[in-house]
Order: sequence, then structure tokens, then C-alpha cells
Amino acid sequence: MTRHRPSQFLSWPLRPGRWRLAAVAAPITAASLVAGTAGGASAHVSSRSWFQPGNLVVSRSVYTGKAGLLTPGVTVLPPGCTSDCVTATNSGAYPGVWNNVLADPSFGVTSPVYLDQVTPSGHLVNTLPVPDGAGTGGADGYMATSFSSKSEIALNLSTSGRALTFMGYAAKPNQVDVSNSNTPGVIDPSNPVPGADYRVVAQVSKQGGVSFTETNAYSGNNGRAAILNDTSRKPVYYMAGNAGNGSNPQPDGIITGAGAQIATPAHRPESAQRPGPAEPVGSFSITQLGDSPDKIGKDTNFRGLTIFNNVVYLTKGSGGNGVNTVYFIDTTGKACPDGTGVPQPGAALPASPIDYNPALLQTEGVTPYNMCVLQGFPTALSSTTSFPFGMWFANADTLYVADEGNGDNTYDPASSTYTSAAAQTTAGLQKWVFNGTSWQLAYTLDAGLNLGAPYTVRGYPSGDNAATGLPWAPATDGLRNITGRVNPNGTVTVWGITSTVSGNGDQGADPNKLVAVTDKPTATAPGATESFRTVRSAASRQVLRGVSFTPGT
Repeated sequence: MTRHRPSQFLSWPLRPGRWRLAAVAAPITAASLVAGTAGGASAHVSSRSWFQPGNLVVSRSVYTGKAGLLTPGVTVLPPGCTSDCVTATNSGAYPGVWNNVLADPSFGVTSPVYLDQVTPSGHLVNTLPVPDGAGTGGADGYMATSFSSKSEIALNLSTSGRALTFMGYAAKPNQVDVSNSNTPGVIDPSNPVPGADYRVVAQVSKQGGVSFTETNAYSGNNGRAAILNDTSRKPVYYMAGNAGNGSNPQPDGIITGAGAQIATPAHRPESAQRPGPAEPVGSFSITQLGDSPDKIGKDTNFRGLTIFNNVVYLTKGSGGNGVNTVYFIDTTGKACPDGTGVPQPGAALPASPIDYNPALLQTEGVTPYNMCVLQGFPTALSSTTSFPFGMWFANADTLYVADEGNGDNTYDPASSTYTSAAAQTTAGLQKWVFNGTSWQLAYTLDAGLNLGAPYTVRGYPSGDNAATGLPWAPATDGLRNITGRVNPNGTVTVWGITSTVSGNGDQGADPNKLVAVTDKPTATAPGATESFRTVRSAASRQVLRGVSFTPGT
């Protein structure tokens, strides 16, 4: 397992913009800050902890591509394609580079990952660059994210609270279409992106050490989130994601590598790792709800991931198949008689993958099915109002669910508003309460998010994107990943990463925000003054993706 200490990151050459560096509210015992830049604060690191208990960690990525990355009308997309190829419509210059997705649906550019430690009020403490094999080292191990892939690098604390995990690719920055590439162990001949890159789980310690574990899961698509179960005798990762970028019939490895996965942390450098087949730990089919089967493997296009009371919960909020809702893995075999249910007392966390029947993969997927919809949450196919993403349990009877919004960028020039986004009633932070038998939606918090209202970003283009005819300026559409805490006075504060709509060729590339709101778990309606506040904002060329408390909190 490759480990990197933050002492390797004593300088950072990229300076595409600046964060505002405010006075730090708590003493910094792990580092002495020298400077604050968009690429990260340079630091001299002591032997003590890099992360301080009670702070937040925000995952951030910076686009580092240059205009020469692509030549319009010449560069073939996807790289290495042999049929149905297109050529780049725009150069690699930001932000017009994202218009290439209008011609190449698989388009994306890998970019480095940074972990910003901030106080709960948003003051920057320090920044840990994740080894990327380029500007921040990583000779024996590195990873990158896909800049425009909005559901990547979610952050989660381990079950012990001692480690932080997230997912990316075994790739260096400025590589094209990696997010839809195959994995080396699962090659889909029908995938228009012929490249092959392992997906990677990154694990970060309280001291700032980083280790990597490669996997063949999520071939053709992306791993979104991971949680380390380090309180069991055999530590394992639980992962959420999606697989497949080709046509039917999908290879067996695509079907088994989708959805909820389990993996054992590696103990070798990345260069020495030889990942085996993916190991599914959870499986669901809409046939459990009485619906007709659809595309095998796409009912488990999962994004959000959390653990509460020894139960693994996942969300599905996108894709043309399946049900957008909240799910859980049932390890008792008693919770899901008809596709919906609630976790049973005494449930244990999964310790091993599903013992599936390979002969049934092409007709039924991974069986037996061991997941169901959390009772009371939506069960309708093709929902136009349900787009769940992150989850946070305030207690056993109160669950906050982030809803990303519908992604519709319909725009009204007269009111200068993205009207579909502004009209939503379920986007934002949903509060669900348990009545003893079923979960019920109490209300949705969106005050202060200013859904559908464009905001300006310094250094970002004004006016309209000629490729779409819509404004470059983004607007908040909802929330993605979240975390929270119970305050001493009984209220809760929830921090969330915003989703956006805009006229960008790829709305996932918009500069977005970290926001927070305080709520009363016992309330039956939002308070009169209850409103989101902006904690941090991404600058031009930046995106925010995940939020968590620091290891050791």
C-alpha cells in the first residue's frame, strides 16, 4: 500500500487563482503555513497530525490543461477510437474546452485533487495535494479525478473515524476521456473509449499519509465514493459507483463491477498491485418492486454512500434506468420481502462479496438480490423530482438527504433566471423522519441557495456560451455530498456541496460552492430565519466535490 507523507509537498508550482486566506480560528499544530494558493498552501510539516479534530475537509480539483491539449478539427475523440469518431470542437483552453462534450459524450480531462482543511466557518487551515504523478510526486502511486465528473471524490470517514477515503483513477492529469475508459481487467469491445485505467481508492490518515488501492470495478464509468470499515478484524472498503459505457449485451465484468462493491486494502505500491475481478457486495433489481426488468447492471447506478448503525446506505439519483431513491444493504435476509423495508435489529456490516451465480448474470444480473429501498422513499421509475445524492443521519429517526436537482438549464432572459431550477420544490436538503415503521419527508430546506439565480465568478466569462446560446454564469440547482454534526444546543448543522446549472457545455465543470445550514431535528417546518450561508466558493478553473470532518474528529 503506497504511503505518502505530506512532507513531500513542500512546494506547488501551479497558481491559476487564489483562495482568500483568513485568520485561522484554531492553532495549527501540524503545519506552519507559508502561502495560500489555488493549488494549495505550502507547508513545513512536523511529526504531529496534519488534520485537527473538529475541522472540515473539502475535496477540490483544479483544471490544469492548456489550449494545446486539443486542436479543433484535428484531435480525434475519444482518443484511440476506431469507429463513430469525432474531432475536437474546442481547444483545451478553459472553459470552452467543456464544449467538446457536445460532440463527444464521454469527454473529460483528468485533473489533480486537493484536500482543503477548513474550519467549520470556512477559514482555510492548510491544503494537502494528493500525489498525481506530475506536479506533486507519486513515483510509486498516484491518482487523478475527472474534472467535470460531478459525482467523484466524495469524502467519507472510516467506521473508526481515523481515516478518510475517496475514489479516482490511476491516471495523471490532462488525460482525455479517462472517466469512461475500461479498466485493464474488464475490456468492453463496444465501449467507444478504448483506453484502460484502474479505478483507485485513496485512503488518508490523520497525519496526512496517503495510500492507494486499485480495482477493476466500474469499468466504463466511475467510482464515486468509498468508506473504510476499519473496526472489523478484516478491514474492507465499501464503494459506490457505476459501470458500463457500451452496448448490450454487456460483458460479465461490467455487470459484476457496477453498483455497490467491496475490496480489501492493498499493502503494496500501486506499481506492484495486480487487481483481480470486482467483488459486488450489494445488488438490486427493479423486478423486486414488480417492475419489468431493464438494462442489467444499471439499476445500481449508485452515487451517495454512508454507514449508520452497521448498515450501508446508498443513493441512486441519475441515469435512465432504475429508481432514483435511497437504498440499504440487508445482511439479515429479513428486511426486504417486497423490495422495500427497514434495517433489522442486529444487522452487521457486510464482510464478504455476494456469492452470485455466473450463469444468471446476463439474464438477472448479480443474484441473490440483497438490497431494498428504504421504506417510505420513492419507488417510481423515471422520476422527474427525485435526485438524491449525499446522506447524513442526525440520529436514528432523522435523516438528511441532499437532492441535486433536475439539471434542467432552461433559461429566461427576461428574468435572468434558470426557471426550471428556480421552480423546484424538492431540490436542496430534504429532512426525513422515521415514524416507527416508515420514513416520511418532513420538509425541504432551500432558503439561501437561490436556486436558479446566476452568480458571478471572478475570471469566468460573462455573456453567453456561443456553443449553447446560454449564459456562462452558473446557478445553484441543489446539493450533492453533505456532512453534519449535532450541536451542543441540540440543533444540527449540515454542510453541503452545491450542484449547478449553466450554459457551460458540461455543467459539472461549473465553479460551485460549499454551503451550510442549521436546523432543529425536532422541528416540523423550517424556521423563519433558517437559511443556507456560503462557506467557501470555488474559483475559476476549480470545482468542489466532497466534504467530511477531519480524521480523528
